[in-house]
Amino acid sequence: MVLVLVIGDFHIPHRVHDLPQKFKKLLVPGKIQQILCTGNVCDRETYEYLRTVSPDVNVARGDYDETSFPLSVTVAHAPIRIGVIHGHQCIPTGDLDSLNAIARQLDVDVLVSGHTHTFQAVEYDGRFFVNPGSATGAWTGTFNGDPTPSFALMDIQGPVVVTYVYQLIEGEVRVEKIEYRKEPEPVREAPRPTAMPQSIPSSPGPQHTQSVW
Repeated sequence: MVLVLVIGDFHIPHRVHDLPQKFKKLLVPGKIQQILCTGNVCDRETYEYLRTVSPDVNVARGDYDETSFPLSVTVAHAPIRIGVIHGHQCIPTGDLDSLNAIARQLDVDVLVSGHTHTFQAVEYDGRFFVNPGSATGAWTGTFNGDPTPSFALMDIQGPVVVTYVYQLIEGEVRVEKIEYRKEPEPVREAPRPTAMPQSIPSSPGPQHTQSVW
């Protein structure tokens, strides 16, 4: 069992000053093995905070990150492969067909993305797509009102990924559970020979040689 924190779109300090305290109380060090971040961390202090929760922090660069984070990250928890992107590469934003094309390119079973600031966890075309939303509920700039602060925890147990989404609604943390199971790869039968095997020639008998002595 591996417990993975999926989080992103902090926008600290540009749009929000900090992570909700009720989220910080849940994210205690020592319980989470890995962090997958969809980017827009925006400041060094937030990145260092994530490292106190788990030393294994993997961040995909967001459109507001001024750091050397990679544009995509791939991690493996056999037999599950997980890819992480920010999501601004998708046109239109959050489009499942576009995300699925990226998942195929990365050759992953689970694709984590952000950018929309709205939580989503859905199975599509045999793959699992997770958007943890904005951990701070930061404004997206695309509509009036503030998004709901949210993050996700993925409990990976072999081919099964159990995802728990944590949302801060009216001051209370609410949790929802979604499960994805990777289907086993189809067993391919060995190709049958099309030509009949040739008969093996019999070995010649012992040869008699005449002694010169």
